Amino acid sequence: MSDTSPQYSEKEKHHVFNNEFMPLMDAAYNFAFRLTLDEDDAKDLVQDTYLKAFRFITSFQQGTNAKAWLFRILKNSFINEYRKKSKQPSKVDYQEVEQVYNSEDTAMSLTTDLRVDVLQGMIGDEVANALNSLAIDFRTVIILCDIEGFTYEEMAKILDIPIGTVRSRLHRARNILKEKLQDHVKKSGYGGEG
Repeated sequence: MSDTSPQYSEKEKHHVFNNEFMPLMDAAYNFAFRLTLDEDDAKDLVQDTYLKAFRFITSFQQGTNAKAWLFRILKNSFINEYRKKSKQPSKVDYQEVEQVYNSEDTAMSLTTDLRVDVLQGMIGDEVANALNSLAIDFRTVIILCDIEGFTYEEMAKILDIPIGTVRSRLHRARNILKEKLQDHVKKSGYGGEG
């Protein structure tokens, strides 16, 4: 049985890593943040992803889609970490809660006109909230396709599912997102009769 993965020298490994993957760090962070919904968790996920990418750089075929390869590692790392966390009881950082309530900004934010805040951030926030409320499988396909611009073929490789599943999952995800946004529009009184 022959090994088809490329053999890189240490210098070549660093060259491939620096040229192919380092420029993708912002995109990887954005994807990680949309999956985790937490800055620190996203940073940890990106760090873990890059460590794995470097460790397994010899399995990357130059000339193929580096972003898809990296995102697949990121997605797998997220799923593995998500499974670990779902088996642990939830934790509350009481120091963080105390800091929020004791900060000077709290009094200011509580006295602002909430109608102004709602109107200023409503469109972007509602889309983000609706996206974030989707089940992870649906959120992931929307992020990969509509935000990151991957093709169905690339998404199938990243997610390790058949292309037909990608299409149906994306269709369902978009419909759920559309319903959530329509419900919000109606509740806000902007929808009229429809």
